[in-house]
Amino acid sequence: MAEDIQSKLEQYRTAPFDARFPNQNQTRNCWSNYLDYHRCQKALDAKGVDTTPCDWYKRVYKSLCPLSWVQKWDDQREEGTFPGKI
Repeated sequence: MAEDIQSKLEQYRTAPFDARFPNQNQTRNCWSNYLDYHRCQKALDAKGVDTTPCDWYKRVYKSLCPLSWVQKWDDQREEGTFPGKI
């Protein structure tokens, strides 16, 4: 399984099609992948497991989200005012 994830990460180019977000506007896709990445990190850290599988979500949100949004959300998480449920 880890080899499969590693090969997907190496061949990654841009965010793949996600049937949950079929429209041109990818704002929700960006938001969902940002949340999924941090939820994945939190869950795997709690178990003491390697967090490499979470890198997929990070790559997707990095390719979809404007940098200003990511920076704002990171700042909000640090301040404890982030509106999402992680």
